[in-house]
Amino acid sequence: MKEISCKLLVVGAGPGGYVCAIRAGQLGIDTVIVEAKKPGGTCLTIGCIPSKALIHAAEEFEAARLAAEGKSAVGISLSAAAIDLSKTVAWKDRIVGRLTNGVAGLLKKANVKSVHGFAKFRDGKTVEVETETGTQVIRAETVVIATGSAPVELPPVPFGGPVISSTEALSLKSVPETLAVVGAGYIGLELGIAFAKLGAKVTVVEATDRILPLYDAELTKSVGKQLAALGIEVLLGAKAQGLDSGQLVVATADGATRKIAAEKILVAVGRKPAIEDWGLEELDLDRAGRFIRIDDQCRTSMRGVFAIGDVTGEPMLAHRAMAQGEMVAEIVAGHKRSWDKRCIPAVCFTDPEIVSAGLTPDEAKAGGREVKTGVFPFAANGRAMTKHGEDGFVRVVARADNHLVLGIQAVGQGVSELSAAFGLAIEMGARLEDIAGTIHSHPTQGEAFQEAALKALGQALHI
Repeated sequence: MKEISCKLLVVGAGPGGYVCAIRAGQLGIDTVIVEAKKPGGTCLTIGCIPSKALIHAAEEFEAARLAAEGKSAVGISLSAAAIDLSKTVAWKDRIVGRLTNGVAGLLKKANVKSVHGFAKFRDGKTVEVETETGTQVIRAETVVIATGSAPVELPPVPFGGPVISSTEALSLKSVPETLAVVGAGYIGLELGIAFAKLGAKVTVVEATDRILPLYDAELTKSVGKQLAALGIEVLLGAKAQGLDSGQLVVATADGATRKIAAEKILVAVGRKPAIEDWGLEELDLDRAGRFIRIDDQCRTSMRGVFAIGDVTGEPMLAHRAMAQGEMVAEIVAGHKRSWDKRCIPAVCFTDPEIVSAGLTPDEAKAGGREVKTGVFPFAANGRAMTKHGEDGFVRVVARADNHLVLGIQAVGQGVSELSAAFGLAIEMGARLEDIAGTIHSHPTQGEAFQEAALKALGQALHI
């Protein structure tokens, strides 16, 4: 049994883990990172990046199909449109391969030792890793738990056979003729919309009374319209109860039972922290529900043990994990750091896309604040019109007394690219006058951001 010692051990090479390890290595900390699969974690290998590749391919195919059907709004015509999903998946895999190799190279450049295998804790300072060459024991002064999350399984329809998670959905070799999606959150709708554009007949089953329940209703209206335009049937207040002869049995909102024919059933009802089988029972860690409890420096209840990313709770976002990982590395290096972020932008890559940063109007009012809001529609934005993206808007929420921006939201084609500007404005403590007084390039969708601020100030120019 081999043994090695280090100052910092990072368990898990997802976005949080690898960023933590790279930054620690840059700071001269003797660092080891352990990962059972490829570096990059769920986000890079089976989540964020692969799903966006599939979404892009679906958009390209839909444009070609409309052109072949003589429905292109810009006059493009084709004889026929077809897709070979196996080639699409191969293209996606090449992108993932380049990125995982890139992460491995960055870890090596930072002098981080990578150990490939599944880690199991002996105690708060020691793990055993089952590698291809035998058991490796790693002892560390400080440990960072960055094990991520896994799809939640629905007991009535457990994974297996036709029932798949997002992982399997992103590796299908052909487009299913019929697809049932259980869960109308961002994962379910992102993939459901993509497969509908690729030609599948999609039915969405959602237990709550509306789609994307984590986003406010004004932001999700445009997505609902697009679901209908794509022929996606949405059953709200409905619950999956099981399978019967290849059909999904659903209890509908009116108390009836319905069977849905589905070649594949995608279950996307959320994610849970990956805390099983790691030997975490050997660590006396306080929990916050299912998650590991942390303080504002990502310290757990055990001295010398940190936790970052999805295992620590919502929002379960890669960019949150990355920011935590970078912070923890600097804390281990002796820097004075703590979590003081004003907002963590969230992006939903549906059609159209949704961005939410900071507080919504209702959230701001619930805190006892009097607010001003400004909404600018993309129907009045020239760049959005040239992209057929005029459905949607940008909304700015600010304090009524001093105009400090509290939140920014948007829905529309390509608005994910505005999320950085939204986050920066809130993080820097911008006021409405700051945004309104900043020259925004023309013609861009970013002009809607400036116009929304002008609208909140009562100085709208283009509406």
